[in-house]
Amino acid sequence: MNRLSRTCRRLRRRALAALLVPAAVMTAGNAAASNVVELEIEGGIGAATAEYVVAGIEYAEENNADLVLIRMDTPGGLMGAMRDIITKILNSSVPVATYVTPAGARADSAGTFILLASHIAAMAPTTVVGAATPVSLTGDDVAPMRPVEKPADSEDEDAAEDEDAAEDIAEPTTAMGRKVINDSVAYIRNLADRHGRNADWAESAVRDAATLSAKDALEQNVIDIIADNRADLLVAIDGREVLVGSDMVAIVSDSPTIEQYEPTWRIKFLSIIQQPEVILLLGLIGIYGLLFEGYNPGAIVPGVVGAICLLLALYAVQVLPINYAGVLLILLGVALMVAEAFAPSFGALGLGGIAAFVFGAIMMFDSGVPGFGISISFVVSLAILAALFVIWMVSFLLKLRKRGAVYGSEAIVGRIGIAMEDFNGGGKVWVEGEAWAARSKVPIAKDQEIIITALDGLVVDVKPAPVAASHQHATT
Repeated sequence: MNRLSRTCRRLRRRALAALLVPAAVMTAGNAAASNVVELEIEGGIGAATAEYVVAGIEYAEENNADLVLIRMDTPGGLMGAMRDIITKILNSSVPVATYVTPAGARADSAGTFILLASHIAAMAPTTVVGAATPVSLTGDDVAPMRPVEKPADSEDEDAAEDEDAAEDIAEPTTAMGRKVINDSVAYIRNLADRHGRNADWAESAVRDAATLSAKDALEQNVIDIIADNRADLLVAIDGREVLVGSDMVAIVSDSPTIEQYEPTWRIKFLSIIQQPEVILLLGLIGIYGLLFEGYNPGAIVPGVVGAICLLLALYAVQVLPINYAGVLLILLGVALMVAEAFAPSFGALGLGGIAAFVFGAIMMFDSGVPGFGISISFVVSLAILAALFVIWMVSFLLKLRKRGAVYGSEAIVGRIGIAMEDFNGGGKVWVEGEAWAARSKVPIAKDQEIIITALDGLVVDVKPAPVAASHQHATT
């Protein structure tokens, strides 16, 4: 009986083990399989970038991803777009790790805010972070600073000399400046405090445009990790607990399946047309297309293409920082180049238009907002093309002046023709490939060369051509 009881217990244990082992293997397999959605921020941060990042995080949430990894290399961007990205990160149900990479990359200005807002802040070696002082859309300091003098009656001068430089706060000189700076300081301090990072340095990044290397950022508790590559980063953060919403969540990033989130065609299109060079080209095509349609009514295609390009340029301009003095100079330059064609000045108007266009293009996008400048070489290339056009136009007008009149009485009088029939008084003559009604005071024989002496409506007065004129006509 005892032997039978022991045998039964062994059978039960084996059956239980047989059931538990597959379950354990399945659980382990599920734990090892993590899903990481990877996004990329490169270049200036604008409306298209914000839409892309927001859509990527929403995609990760819908597909129950374990982590969103943002690879970032940016000089900064627009504050509105930056706040849209940060708002989405702060309200994401999926942890977000922002990684400044590759080597030599940066997270300046708006990039600093995004890095500090992320659940994991990581950098590759030889990358930098900081310089987050806001600038205006005209390129000026949004808040010019003046230093705050320390009290002269300080009781402990030695202690004052040893104070941290961050305590020497500079005050903005205008009410608007104080408003913008203080708002940015409060915002970035909150972002840093949320994840236990160095809020004092974050404030100095706004007030003093302070920057740090990756090594210094780690030492000063600005970032969480330095990682040589993506694989090292994912291994290092696996199991780390971060605050997501109001809950502490452990990151799962071991042996991940990485899914690159690609922007939609719409976001790609918006990214393209928001480039300063593309905006300039669209604007020029739009203006010239509408002008061509205006001078050639019924052409249709130039007008349609011009209207579409101009509307696209206007859309892109409304979401980018521009200098309106530059816009006016560009319009003046185009007007002067067009005027050269209709009021020839033999280069004066055209060259003035080119100069206005070049200075306007440089000024239009010289906003000081990182990532939204225009290439000088591109502007110079456009100026060279415009100059070649003006040179061609001037040479063409000179040729026309030497050629003389090509229509009207001035164009027909003096031409040599051939009589198409015998006539005395009225008949037909052939001049410059056209048949004309002619009249003559003397008899004219068929195939005789004649010279036109006057034009009366559609009738020409002719006379026999002199022998020298006939010979010259035959040799030309």
